[in-house]
Amino acid sequence: MSTEGGTKAVVAALFANLGIAVTKFVAFLLTGSSSMLAESIHSVADSGNQGLLLFGGRQAKRRADAEHPFGYGRERYVYAFVVAVVLFFVGGIFALYEAWHKIGHPEPIDKWQWVPVVVLVAAIVMESLSFRTAIVEAQKVKGADVTWWQFIRRAKQPELPVILLEDLAALVGLVLALFGVSLTLITGDGIWDGVGTAAIGVLLIVVAAILAVEMKGLLVGEAASPEQIAQIRAAIVAGPEVESLIHMRTVHLGPDELLVAAKIAVRHDETAAEVARGINAAESRIRAAVPIARIIYLEPDIYEAGKPVRTDELPDTAEAH
Repeated sequence: MSTEGGTKAVVAALFANLGIAVTKFVAFLLTGSSSMLAESIHSVADSGNQGLLLFGGRQAKRRADAEHPFGYGRERYVYAFVVAVVLFFVGGIFALYEAWHKIGHPEPIDKWQWVPVVVLVAAIVMESLSFRTAIVEAQKVKGADVTWWQFIRRAKQPELPVILLEDLAALVGLVLALFGVSLTLITGDGIWDGVGTAAIGVLLIVVAAILAVEMKGLLVGEAASPEQIAQIRAAIVAGPEVESLIHMRTVHLGPDELLVAAKIAVRHDETAAEVARGINAAESRIRAAVPIARIIYLEPDIYEAGKPVRTDELPDTAEAH
């Protein structure tokens, strides 16, 4: 996934949510609908979230320094995790509180009845355009054989998965709000407004929980994809300099930066200069195969087939490659 594609989707979502938040809040002031208030807060939270994603992207571009020798790439994961927390508390918990209050003290919408319906329909149109932008950008890198759920679970760049889930939640939330407002107008019973608000709150909490789990995994540190690991292994042993791969570890330092550490078997009769040239050649092959492998550490060793291997040196598969 390109960083530019993620940024485009974030910016599109930001402008859409700012416009939607204003119209929803005006509708709330005119009608007093709790669904409109919950949706207003939801859009404000989403706008703040997009701002956090953009800020995290800028922070991640800072150069490595003495205090952070591997750079700031994981800043994007930090701010994506904050987005999940904001969505949970500001969006979900507030909506549930407002629903509890509205269900306990239901009030009909007895003025400006047409305003919330018009606003919600307009918001659905604007949110659909934002969602379409996110889908178009994601499809460029998703792959035909990958489902949307797999894409969200496996993506190392946080922006598009976050925007996809946010926009989907926003669209479903708007439909739920329209359901609650419409039934309130039809029946004259304000409890339906509260029911719609409660459904929005539950939806936001579920989406926030999914985002939090995914971002936590990235923050802790995830390995390269199985396809990338296979490419790196093949690249290491492709030249005559390496007899076999004893073991290897990979970890994402950021969405577009991968650290590769491996112990490789070399011939026992090679000179230090020959080993150094072999390591350099293997590193070049790795970078050609997987361009995001920016930091590579290869440790030469003499591999003996019958020699016990320490538990911290077990190869990624049952035998060395």
